[in-house]
Amino acid sequence: MMSRKGLWQTAALGLIAAVQMFNTCFAADGFLLTTAADPTEAQQFKKPVIQGRPKIGLALGGGGARGGAHIGVLKVFEREGLKFDYVVGTSIGAVAGAYYCAGVPPAQMQESFQKGKVMKHFMTVPLWVRIVLAPVLFIPRLIGFNDYDGLYKGSSFRKFLINGLPADEHTVENLKIPFGAVSLNLLDGNCYIITKGNLGPILQATCAVPTLRKPVELGDGLFCDGGVECNLPVKQCRQLGADFVIAVNIDGQFKTEERHVFRKPGSVTRRMIKWALYETDMPQEGLADIVIRPHTTGISLISTKKHDARISIQAGEEAAIAAMPEIKAKLAELGVK
Repeated sequence: MMSRKGLWQTAALGLIAAVQMFNTCFAADGFLLTTAADPTEAQQFKKPVIQGRPKIGLALGGGGARGGAHIGVLKVFEREGLKFDYVVGTSIGAVAGAYYCAGVPPAQMQESFQKGKVMKHFMTVPLWVRIVLAPVLFIPRLIGFNDYDGLYKGSSFRKFLINGLPADEHTVENLKIPFGAVSLNLLDGNCYIITKGNLGPILQATCAVPTLRKPVELGDGLFCDGGVECNLPVKQCRQLGADFVIAVNIDGQFKTEERHVFRKPGSVTRRMIKWALYETDMPQEGLADIVIRPHTTGISLISTKKHDARISIQAGEEAAIAAMPEIKAKLAELGVK
């Protein structure tokens, strides 16, 4: 029989799945909107003709607690001396990307992730507790205080992330490598690449999973997790100027399942979430020159287990090591050694 905690998590995931509804994805420099093809048109987006040294980009996908895989990949890239001209991330991919662009060593990121600090600040109290207390949290609305919808505000997570960055790297403009975070504006239903501003609220916004976290005001917009529609920002990385893009997709693999699997409570909801992410990711993968897929199947998006953190980091390392021969070969063809 499913535990009470499991039932609450299943209910929450069902709500999250319900927000997979938008069909357009745009890009913007700061908050100035620039129209771009949506993910369903990504296959029509032609790769650039490279002249001279190619600009190398890194696209880091969303995936919650599976984000440790990004750290594992970055560790390998650091050892191999692979440098990037642009980095774009969605949700936890934006967090890893921002830290990398700020010069934070992957080993330092690993320590924080493995000790459970990242997910502890992301989920300040267990999800099932927050859901049980939801009626109490509704009381302020009865006296006219109508906050934005969501179970967690995210201010603790924002402060934690900023405190982990060097003092002079708190804005996107000051990062050592050009960086963009993908986030969705609830007001117009469009995705943006945010390339200017304070990293605290920007990272809080791109990680604001609908129904789980409250959206964040940025300028005139109200932003939430970009993974709703642009979970693997390959096209967005190219739009910033990258000629050659390496994408890291940390979503669990979508494969054929046996019929009996769907007798388990919550199994259909989890399947639909996995399908929604797969459908969003695949067109973007087609735009990448290299796709790295760490084996993260079995790790929940909202897991707070230190064991899962260690497994995800190891999976990222293994996947990056396996991809390095192809990466080196393709870059060598372009004159990059």
